[in-house]
Amino acid sequence: MKEQFNEALGNLIEKLQGWFNTTIEYIPNFILAILVMVAAFFAARYISKIVGKLVSKKIEQDSIKNAIARVSAVVVVALGLFIALGVMNLGKALTSLLAGAGVVGLAIGLALQGTLANTFAGLILSFRKKIRIGDWVETTGYSGEVMDINLKDFTLKESDNNIVVIPNKTILDNPLKNYSLTTKMRVFLECGVGYESDLEKVEQLTKEVIANTFDQVEKPEDVEFYYTEFGGSSINYLCRFWIDAESMLEKLKAKTKAIIEIKKAYDKEDINVPFPIRTLQFDNQLNIETPNNKGDFNKN
Repeated sequence: MKEQFNEALGNLIEKLQGWFNTTIEYIPNFILAILVMVAAFFAARYISKIVGKLVSKKIEQDSIKNAIARVSAVVVVALGLFIALGVMNLGKALTSLLAGAGVVGLAIGLALQGTLANTFAGLILSFRKKIRIGDWVETTGYSGEVMDINLKDFTLKESDNNIVVIPNKTILDNPLKNYSLTTKMRVFLECGVGYESDLEKVEQLTKEVIANTFDQVEKPEDVEFYYTEFGGSSINYLCRFWIDAESMLEKLKAKTKAIIEIKKAYDKEDINVPFPIRTLQFDNQLNIETPNNKGDFNKN
C-alpha cells in the first residue's frame, strides 16, 4: 500500500514538474500572444476610425458607415487572435476554431438568408452613385423622395407625405427610375378643342402661352404640338415642353400652371374645350297599343 502511494505521488510530482516546465517554457510565447492581442485591439480601433472617414466620403448613411467600420475592426481583432494562437503553438485549437466558425457561419447564413440578402443589398445600394438620399425615384409602383438607405430597408416619402419602407433586396431586383439624375423633365399635356376651332390659331396660341409662362421655354418654337385624333366631340392634341425640375411634384405643379394659363387664353379667344355630349334623336312616331278583351291589340 505504501509503495503504491509513493508511486502515485511520484507520478503526480512528475506531472506537476512537467506542467511547470511547460509553463516556464511557454511564458515568453504567452506574453507575446497577449501583446499581439493588445496591439490588435488598438489597431482595430485606429483602423475602424480610418475606414469610417474613408467610407463617409462615399456613403451618407451613418448606419452603413458604422457597420462597415465595425466589420473592419472585427476582422483586425480576429486576425490578431489567429496570430496569437499561432504564437502559442495551438495549431489544433486554431483548426478547430476555424472549423467551428465555418459550421456556425453556414447555420447562421441559412437561418438569416433573407436578412443577409437585404444587408448586402443595402451595402450595394449605398455605394451606387446613381441613388442618393434626397433623390426622387420611382420603383415597384411607388414614387417619392429617398429618405434613408440602411442595412435593412429603403425608405421613400411620397408626394402625399406617406412613408414607404421597401426591403433592399426588392429595390436591387427591380427597375428603378431616378428623376434627380437630370435637371430637366418633359411635361406632357393632352387636351381637345371643338371642331369649329381654327386649328392653326389653337396651335400658335398654345405655344405662345407655354413660352410666356415658363422661363425655361425660350420661344414658342421650342414647344412641341401635335394633333393626335378626331375625337367623339373634339379634335385632340398633345403638347410637350421641357422644364427645370428634379421631382414629380415640380412636374405636376408645372402641368397645373400650364393648364390654368391655357384655359385663360382659350376663354379670352372664345376657343371651346368641349366635353362629351350624347344626343338622342327620335325620327319615328311611337305607336301605343293596348290589348282588348279578346286578347288582340287595338291601335290608339
